[in-house]
Amino acid sequence: MPLLELKNLSLSFGTQIILDKANLLINERERVGFVGRNGAGKTTLMKMLAGTVMPDDGKIHGQSRINIALMPQEIPNYHGLDISTVITLGESKVGPELIAQLAGKDYEESSELWELGIRVKKLLSSFKLDGEAQFESLSGGMKRRVLLARALATDPALLLLDEPTNHLDITTIEWLEKMVMSFSLAVITISHDRAFIDRICDRIVELDRGVLSSWPGNYEQYLLAKAKALSEEEASNKAFDKRLSEEEKWIRQGIKARRTRNEGRVRALKRMRNERQQRKELSGTAKFSANEVLSSGKLVWEANDISYGWGEGANQEIIIENFSTLIMRGDKIGIIGKNGCGKSTLIKLILGTLKPNSGTMRTGTRLNIATLDQHRTDIVDNQSVLDNVSGGRDQITINGKDKHIVSYMQDFLFTPERSRGPAAVLSGGERNRLMLAKLFSKPANLLILDEPTNDLDADTLELLERLLVEYSGTLLLVSHDRTFLNNVVSSTLAFDEPRTINEYVGGYDDWLHQRPKQEKPKTPKSGETKIAKNTVNPKKLSYNDQRELDQLPQLIEKAEHATDKIHQAMLDPAFFQQAEEIITTSNTQLKDLEAKLAGYYSRWETLDG
Repeated sequence: MPLLELKNLSLSFGTQIILDKANLLINERERVGFVGRNGAGKTTLMKMLAGTVMPDDGKIHGQSRINIALMPQEIPNYHGLDISTVITLGESKVGPELIAQLAGKDYEESSELWELGIRVKKLLSSFKLDGEAQFESLSGGMKRRVLLARALATDPALLLLDEPTNHLDITTIEWLEKMVMSFSLAVITISHDRAFIDRICDRIVELDRGVLSSWPGNYEQYLLAKAKALSEEEASNKAFDKRLSEEEKWIRQGIKARRTRNEGRVRALKRMRNERQQRKELSGTAKFSANEVLSSGKLVWEANDISYGWGEGANQEIIIENFSTLIMRGDKIGIIGKNGCGKSTLIKLILGTLKPNSGTMRTGTRLNIATLDQHRTDIVDNQSVLDNVSGGRDQITINGKDKHIVSYMQDFLFTPERSRGPAAVLSGGERNRLMLAKLFSKPANLLILDEPTNDLDADTLELLERLLVEYSGTLLLVSHDRTFLNNVVSSTLAFDEPRTINEYVGGYDDWLHQRPKQEKPKTPKSGETKIAKNTVNPKKLSYNDQRELDQLPQLIEKAEHATDKIHQAMLDPAFFQQAEEIITTSNTQLKDLEAKLAGYYSRWETLDG
């Protein structure tokens, strides 16, 4: 059933068109992924749905009759507020006096306050939060958990998530996936995390050149269908341009041709000229390459039984214990683990900025190191974009060839005007591209990248993937992006337990299959390896529970097979030429199957955990 309808929405900021008579229908309880280039206007569209940005023209039908909550990309500063109060702020009806009463836990004075207090308590319990803890004392991941609870405090019919996985570790991202899958409400999310989008969404909506287009299925299916559509668009444009060129030649013929020309053909040519003028060309694609130097020595870094900790004596907190590894030239290594586990400490040990408390380290020869900091602290906001990269020089040397700095920045999609402006005004995606421009301007045979994928659009992210796969130097990659890890790295260093780093061959999915057996396996998405029953179950189950556990793998496989069958049918263009009732029934069946799968996975983890 339709929840919202966007009708002929238009919005421009100066000469930049964000929406151009865009139309879209959002249905109840569906999960939609918003995708598009950085700067296309995805966050602006989110704010429009939330009612904080108004369109220049057009209507959003249904907006006034439903509750819509937005979990923002940027984390607000709630100085001096505890978690309970921050969550309560999500309730739009709550006034300052009611919040003050809540802080005093005086719930009995009004039914409204009592109901709100109960709802807040339930959220605190579900999200495993201490209501009395100060918001500002939390880690970035825990703050995002609180903001999600705050959005849900409004009991929304539509939840908007803007880059919800930014700076979350993989464990928290997987928790968020399961939480979103369990919601009985509509969800729209913007995310650079392709695995997250692929897992939770049943439809992709793309914002491209001011137009919204809908693509049924998950992200992987969208990519296939989009590639086909772009190929067809390119072929259609070429055919149109060829016809236009022929008509232009005809109209420029001599006096005889002009005397006998068909006036209808002339009018058709004018329409073709206007149509060509109105065509919105695809945005440019970033293009860059690593600035490589002479190879390093064969050995890059070696550690033998190193340990590192903070403090001294009995108060010492061990971060890394008895770790050994050998990094060789050309290795591409992923580093994964929960936030705060010690990934940054390991990088500092490799860089030599920290020394181990015990054990030995050895660093290779001829190393030229370039690093990318996830917090983007290397950007000087009061300098221009150009000066951040060139240091005031007009030319920059890339792989032995001089290139004008403005031209170099255009490879990273910065216009000359944007390049000369201050870095302080850049968006998150632009700041990331600036950091990549700065990184790849430095000659390096060892790249150390800390969360390079944050805020990158899909095209730039895939280009970065290809570049790193082809890079002949050594790569150390700290990332929570599971797809990126799978596509780039050849081995993984994982903080499986506190203080303990294990080494695995392959990327993230390979680590899942090789990690210690006591770890819970990831809940797979449709199409991935099916769950195998754990033959060693530490729990003592009742007869009925054990029987249920034995049956779950077959139930999951059956449901996944049915889900895959519907997805495959939806990939056929003829599917959407059927009667509306058939399409609606298929969408309903798909949602029911996915809800059933989520229940099976949840029950499996409960019984086999």
